[in-house]
Amino acid sequence: MNIHEYQAKEVLRQYGVAVPRGKVAFTVDEAVEAARELGSPVVVVKAQIHAGGRGKAGGVKLARNLDEVRAHASELLGKVLVTHQTGPEGKEVKRLLIEEGCDIRKEYYLGIVVDRSTGRIVVMGSEEGGTEIEEVAARSPEKIIKETVDPAVGLQVFQARRLAYAINIPGELVNKAVKFIMGLYQAFVDKDCSVAEIN
Repeated sequence: MNIHEYQAKEVLRQYGVAVPRGKVAFTVDEAVEAARELGSPVVVVKAQIHAGGRGKAGGVKLARNLDEVRAHASELLGKVLVTHQTGPEGKEVKRLLIEEGCDIRKEYYLGIVVDRSTGRIVVMGSEEGGTEIEEVAARSPEKIIKETVDPAVGLQVFQARRLAYAINIPGELVNKAVKFIMGLYQAFVDKDCSVAEIN
């Protein structure tokens, strides 16, 4: 089952993972009202489709006021977004995530998958967030750090900490990163996921 970003963030919030505040909107007026309720000086208007690469395809827009939210929502709702994952036919945008903006200093990648060859869960991280992980794997595979999980004991805190240090999370943020990684792992297990990725 695929879920939208706003649904995934609700699940993550239940596991103590820090995610920005946001609201789903199905109409332009709902988008504007959501932005008003959030009260953030910068709001991100995000197309919600089951595909990655939305930002590169023009499906993620920054808004600094309610007029910009209205304009972006009007542009995105009903638009067919074509990404590398949708194929040339694309997918129609029927809902938006209106989310508070945040000060992004550096982007990281974190993913959890089931390694089909071993049947074990693998937690992957990279300091090359913000780009497609497939590009990083092809260009610089050494920048993807992996921790294999022993199914008898699950992901251990020392593994999450080792991963955080290996992808160069600043020292003062390592404990928060460990909590984030452990929360994502628990959600992955509890919800019986086959893949979970965060950029």
